[in-house]
Amino acid sequence: MREAVYIGRSPSSEPDLQELVGRVALGDEDAFASVYDAVAGSVLGVARAVLRDRAQSEEVAQEVLVEVWRTAPRYRSDRGTALNWILTLAHRRAVDRVRSVEAAAARDHKAALLARTPEFDEVTEQVEARLEREQVRRCLRTLTEVQRQAITLAYYRGLTYRQVAQALALPLGTAKTRLRDGLIRLRDCLGVTA
Repeated sequence: MREAVYIGRSPSSEPDLQELVGRVALGDEDAFASVYDAVAGSVLGVARAVLRDRAQSEEVAQEVLVEVWRTAPRYRSDRGTALNWILTLAHRRAVDRVRSVEAAAARDHKAALLARTPEFDEVTEQVEARLEREQVRRCLRTLTEVQRQAITLAYYRGLTYRQVAQALALPLGTAKTRLRDGLIRLRDCLGVTA
């Protein structure tokens, strides 16, 4: 029978991981260094398997090992091995990172959509504008021909009183009166209060 050859210390001379975690729970820094050496590679491997990104995996591995230091007093050997506990912490932290990254991307996407959304409802604005135009057209039909022509020239073509009078071949005072009377009738028709 061949005898196994071990490089370094023999397995029987090394404290087991559960014992080391128990010492870490008491604040033993040397025990933590041993735990770190024993599990750092496995923790990084779990993080890499979930995250697929080296930099984020290294960050998660570091966070997990800090968490092992802080939460070692909560480890319960009756619920599983110390290695399983540590690797479960690593897996959960890596999954949390994935969810965090996905949530941030979703928030960014939503913010981008909101940035493109107009501050008002375009459809409502268009409907209201169309209804107002229809109401003005209906009210313009209630005016006399001269009143409608005077208002159309002044407000839709931008002519002055004098230009309106010339276009309609009316004295200036008469053109002003037609405009004033037409505007009063429009105001009443549209239900505008003075």
